[in-house]
Amino acid sequence: MKSLLVHLDASPRAAVRLGLAQALARHHQAELAAVYGVLASLLATPWVASEGVTYAMPALLDLDRELRDRARQACDQLASSGNLRWIDGGEAPYHTVLQHALMSDLVVLGQPDKHDTATGPLPPDLVPSLIIDSGRPTLVVPKSGNYEPVASRVLIAWKHTREACRALTAALPWLRQAKVVNVASRPDDADDPAVDFDQGNSIEHWLRLHGVTCVIDLHRLGPGEVGQELMWLAKDTESELLVMGCYGHSRAREWVLGGVSRWVLQGMTLPVLMVH
Repeated sequence: MKSLLVHLDASPRAAVRLGLAQALARHHQAELAAVYGVLASLLATPWVASEGVTYAMPALLDLDRELRDRARQACDQLASSGNLRWIDGGEAPYHTVLQHALMSDLVVLGQPDKHDTATGPLPPDLVPSLIIDSGRPTLVVPKSGNYEPVASRVLIAWKHTREACRALTAALPWLRQAKVVNVASRPDDADDPAVDFDQGNSIEHWLRLHGVTCVIDLHRLGPGEVGQELMWLAKDTESELLVMGCYGHSRAREWVLGGVSRWVLQGMTLPVLMVH
């Protein structure tokens, strides 16, 4: 990884996310760009049109400046200690973030938190849209907790799909430094234990070829909701990173996520590396 991108907003969690991104950039000797991507308050306040934009405009502009200054201050505090570049998303924040994401080796985003009133108005469905639109490996950081750039225990959510394969490849920088890698799957033929054995052998062989030397354990997921099963297994194995494909499709100009992807983004308890 030589080029990292982190999305910034005005919430306190943005500083945590920025700190993790900078630690990753430092660990991999990579460049880091921080893009401030928050919508103008005028666009996110539909009542303005009926109440009168002339009266509301000064207050909304002041709010926008306050949010931007808060994010810039967090960025400036870390800029002196590493290679960090600030980018203002401007009037089209999603377009700006996406254009820079397309030229980044890793994108760092924050788990959506509807209860965080300090974030500022974000582009709709920012996280799933960027994961799917950019196709770039994306590290989603939970809305609580602090995390290290190196994960000693990694959990891989595996299935024979393009998305899972791309996620596995993107995770190699973490997997090569891990002490334990746990591979979780739910085979299509759930009654045939030989399927687990074959999958485990093929995944382990591929990982060994790519320099992963740690212990590799295989787990069969239970019959419950896959996202919930993954979170339980992550807790049981003390995993510090979950690796998985992101599944979704476009419908009427909106991204519709698959059930597991949607569940994990809502209920994640550890950082998740996702790739579409």
